[in-house]
Amino acid sequence: MQPETAMQHEMTQILAAIQAGDTPAEDFAHLKLPDSYRAVTVHADEAEMFAGLDSRDKDPRRSLHVEDVATPELGPGEAIVAVMASAINYNSVWTSIFEPVSTFSFLKRYGKVSELTRRHDLPYHVIGSDLAGVVLRTGPGVNKWKPGDEVVAHCLSVELEDAEGHDDTMLDPQQRIWGFETNFGGLAHLALVKTNQLMPKPAHLTWEEAASPGLVNSTAYRQLVSKNGAAMKQGDVVLIWGASGGLGSYATQMALNGGAIPVCVVSSPDKAQICRAMGADLIIDRAAEGYKFWKSETEQDPKEWQRFGARIRELTGGEDPDIVFEHPGRETFGASVYVAKRGGKIVTCASTSGFQHSYDNRYLWMNLKSIIGSHFANYREAWEANRLIDKGMIHPTLSRSYALEDTGQAAYDVHRNLHQGKVGVLCLAPEEGLGVRDAGKRERLLPAINRFRDV
Repeated sequence: MQPETAMQHEMTQILAAIQAGDTPAEDFAHLKLPDSYRAVTVHADEAEMFAGLDSRDKDPRRSLHVEDVATPELGPGEAIVAVMASAINYNSVWTSIFEPVSTFSFLKRYGKVSELTRRHDLPYHVIGSDLAGVVLRTGPGVNKWKPGDEVVAHCLSVELEDAEGHDDTMLDPQQRIWGFETNFGGLAHLALVKTNQLMPKPAHLTWEEAASPGLVNSTAYRQLVSKNGAAMKQGDVVLIWGASGGLGSYATQMALNGGAIPVCVVSSPDKAQICRAMGADLIIDRAAEGYKFWKSETEQDPKEWQRFGARIRELTGGEDPDIVFEHPGRETFGASVYVAKRGGKIVTCASTSGFQHSYDNRYLWMNLKSIIGSHFANYREAWEANRLIDKGMIHPTLSRSYALEDTGQAAYDVHRNLHQGKVGVLCLAPEEGLGVRDAGKRERLLPAINRFRDV
């Protein structure tokens, strides 16, 4: 048995303090931070490794590394967090396959902003845009958060030095997605965040459950509920693509919770059953019903749009969608524009099937429809979305968790759509099921919390 290294010893001390559950803040503040830590990375010198391959054939297991990296310097308004668990998002997949561009272009650009941001421009990128963990250190100027606080982090990193960002921080010209357009992300034992990314960890959830909603829950909230998105109201018919997936599962819950009428589009009977378990009644299994919106690589099929629209009306009693919750992109966008009601809204993000959208503009302009671009969420929206989780009104959709060393496989499964809901990653947490501080609340909500488990 090899002797424990200094890094391993210091991480063991940190984990022990967290596991104790009653360690005072001053004890956390005196824990020694290691000079290096374990992290999931991509390497700049491998950015061309998949050149010439189709997206589907690019394998995150080849590009993602789990290795020791240097602990970054802590700056003003920042925190170093011990990461107990994280999760896989599509931006983790995009980073791992270097699409649509290598994320090292983001890091290089960010590194030019200031002396402090130069830390992010490295030959490796620590990825990950979700975390649940414990604050270990805060930088100068931080008052709200202290060592020992149990937190989750949303992924908006913003400088807030420009006027444009003070009405909606997502409009700040220096807005970035942490762990995707910045370094030192959440798929690691430690993470560097701005403290205005932090939110209280819901006490009834495990570490891996608490880590899983962050990015997608906040994205769905802005896209569907916020005045910056579709501003959903009671009674709205909401068409939700991929309604059992990482993003769509939160949109489905929010539609039901907000008194709307979700029409859930899925691709298998198992996924349809998940939507029913969430409380949705109107479900379209697009695979079983054989919708093919493209005749070829270059030509769409309006008759399929019409057939799809007729099916929606059949389910809703003759109503078209007030809101279309769009995220597949290229494959579905023409149909989405067609089926939205007169004056309806198509609110779009992500484009997981392709970024180049095409649609028949006659159905948009002549029927006064709106396309709304939506990207993650501002701090207030993320806070409200997290509050819904904490109140037990929206629930995690975690289906399974992987060890940090198996992050490549986790990203591969998401890339190949072999998952349901969200896929978690255990970072410092040695096993699943840890971190619950309110067992009574958890017991009341357990069936909903476990809805996606092992499906």
